[in-house]
Amino acid sequence: MSILEAEATESTTAPAATAKEIMAATIAHGLRDGQWVEVGANLPVPRAGALLAHLTHGPNMTVMIAMTKAYLRDEPVIDEFEFITDVRAMRWAEAYYQHDQLLNNQRHRPNGVFFCGGLQVDAYGNSNLIGIGDDYERLKFRGPGGIGTCNATIQVGTWHLVTTAHNPRTLVEKVDFISALGYGRGEPGLRESLGLQNSGPSSIITPLCVFDFDELTHRARLKSLHAGVALQTVVENTGFEFDVPAEIPETDGPTPSELQILRTRIDAGGALR
Repeated sequence: MSILEAEATESTTAPAATAKEIMAATIAHGLRDGQWVEVGANLPVPRAGALLAHLTHGPNMTVMIAMTKAYLRDEPVIDEFEFITDVRAMRWAEAYYQHDQLLNNQRHRPNGVFFCGGLQVDAYGNSNLIGIGDDYERLKFRGPGGIGTCNATIQVGTWHLVTTAHNPRTLVEKVDFISALGYGRGEPGLRESLGLQNSGPSSIITPLCVFDFDELTHRARLKSLHAGVALQTVVENTGFEFDVPAEIPETDGPTPSELQILRTRIDAGGALR
């Protein structure tokens, strides 16, 4: 059996893509060559999506992995790191930044892309990493704080909300606190009036589906369902109401070759599985 035949056999017998692998592919498919992609806190799903785009169709992308501006197309396996400041990534470096250098030198990047998480994400794309509760002094659950998401979501041209938990506690009608501003409560011209340099979040990517935002109301609406997910499952697990198109597309998941790259080069440790 030739190498090509062996790879083809492996692709047809490999387990189906997991929800997180579909999320990573969704991220990758939305990225373009030449963009500056900030993975942020080195979270597994955005990291995998950014690297998948870089390895498949983005040779000229600027990829920030840990604190390193890296070129990784020739790396057979791209190691994962627990901390964003891990200096072992320097072996890939075109440039390496200390944390304060990166923050102090941030500027608006029209070609920049960022992926923002949250303890809560609401119907208007606001994210909360501060904590859960009515009283800031007595939070039921304290989060990590904004950790750079406030300025990162302002300084890039495009940003997305990503959550690996799709339930009514995470996807809420209104967040308890705002650490990264989306569309407020949908007020017309809100972001422009605040001098923000992009139009707001483009999507919410979850383990069940993808939401985008209505151009007029700025409220989340269903864009696609992941393979095998029923609409009723999304409705029951979402804490806000949303519009549904007459025909619901299926999310464009990873191709066999993309899945092989994810599992052998990007996510060899199986974090997405």
